Amino acid sequence: MVVLNKIYTRTGDKGDTALGNGERVAKHSARVNAYGTSDELNSFVGVARLNAEGDMDAALSRIQNDLFDLGADLCRPDMEKDADADYPPLRVAQTQVDRLESEIDTMNKDLAALRSFILPGGSALAANLHVCRTVARRAERLATELAMDTAINTVAVTYLNRLSDWFFVAARVANDNGADDVLWVPGANR
Repeated sequence: MVVLNKIYTRTGDKGDTALGNGERVAKHSARVNAYGTSDELNSFVGVARLNAEGDMDAALSRIQNDLFDLGADLCRPDMEKDADADYPPLRVAQTQVDRLESEIDTMNKDLAALRSFILPGGSALAANLHVCRTVARRAERLATELAMDTAINTVAVTYLNRLSDWFFVAARVANDNGADDVLWVPGANR
């Protein structure tokens, strides 16, 4: 359990922060950028939830919890030491990816095939889900950049990749199952 009695600590006043293993790194490090962007994504999901109801809101709630798992995963280096840790670090699991894939398949079955790219927009929920999709893609790019220099949980990257797909399909569902999608018209304003 996490206990936060004091919000400010002053330990990061000089531009560094502690990782999950206690190691101190620059706040602009690749690892901090990766998990910081997953936190940013979580905030955007919270905004999207303002317009979500029922099953969609429940799914977004699950995703918010997953994104905290993802942040905990990415902020903890030394994967090779996981088995020896007093408290094994939390890692994103394949079951979380599988759940996203199942939900994508369920949402996608009632959608018409796309004949054009979709512009972000339509309903307020769809527009917010498109923002989530693009931030998820950025988080994925940052995680893959981190993975070039250090070992990370590859399932975390897979989760982010699938999550952006989830947001795309969910945005179509939020646009009356695609009926209100805003379609790109190539060269329309030339």
